[in-house]
Amino acid sequence: MTAREALARATARLEVRGVPDAGHDAAVLLGQVLGRPRLELPLYYSWRLSPAESAAYEALVERRAGREPLQYILGSQGFMDFEVLVDGRALIPRPETELLAEKAIALGRAMSEERRAAGLRVADVGTGSGCLAIAIARALTEARVWATDASELALALARQNAERLGVAGRVEFVRGDLLEPLLGGGVAVDLLVSNPPYIPSGELAGLQEEVRDHEPRLALDGGLDGLDAYRALASGAGPVLARDGRVALELGYGQAAAVQALFEAAGFTAVEVSPDLAGLSRIMTARLAGPGTNGDRP
Repeated sequence: MTAREALARATARLEVRGVPDAGHDAAVLLGQVLGRPRLELPLYYSWRLSPAESAAYEALVERRAGREPLQYILGSQGFMDFEVLVDGRALIPRPETELLAEKAIALGRAMSEERRAAGLRVADVGTGSGCLAIAIARALTEARVWATDASELALALARQNAERLGVAGRVEFVRGDLLEPLLGGGVAVDLLVSNPPYIPSGELAGLQEEVRDHEPRLALDGGLDGLDAYRALASGAGPVLARDGRVALELGYGQAAAVQALFEAAGFTAVEVSPDLAGLSRIMTARLAGPGTNGDRP
């Protein structure tokens, strides 16, 4: 079978299974087997696949036909200017989270300049693959980062990514639900960043199969109204933040007003909400009013 024939057959198989962008995904998977970029495949359409190549391609296509995310099959996903390993232990990084990383990095730089001091302390709460913590550590080279997650499996993946990308020495990964590891360790940070679970429990069943059936529920389920994690962050951030501490959060669809109210009620000021590329309210930043914690800053 030629590469062209294999690609046509795979595309038809994925279309039957309702895979979005079936032709694109079939081509990416064929490129993975042949070791060629997708855009170069037309140059190899006449190539006759070996039995080993045919078997490998069929196995990958079958996984995608089962609606396993393409990123999990490939094993990696681009984020900012680097690649992270991804699999079913953690959410696949989205473009919206890149906006959160950019906002957090800009905020961190501004805070360092205002204070004329090095050694910014940052916490990434619910780190997943570690993409946020790693992006911040790469950009803010004098910062120390704590990354928490309730899942030891996710933390193992995040550690692996940090090691691959050369920041493991400046990112400390600690297991625990949301702020618990920071509260228990007496850590006081200048900047708290989080992309928490924010999908209402009742909406999980209606999610795209790739998300519903393959990405970890723990990282998706935000409780009855999707706001459980935000409530915990708003009420618990005070003892974790140092004097004049800030937060930067990713928001779910339609949640901006409710999350803003939660943080204002908890004593945060200077609340700002930024849109994503589609114009939806996606990123919220806020400043803790008052003196902040007296906790240790290791």
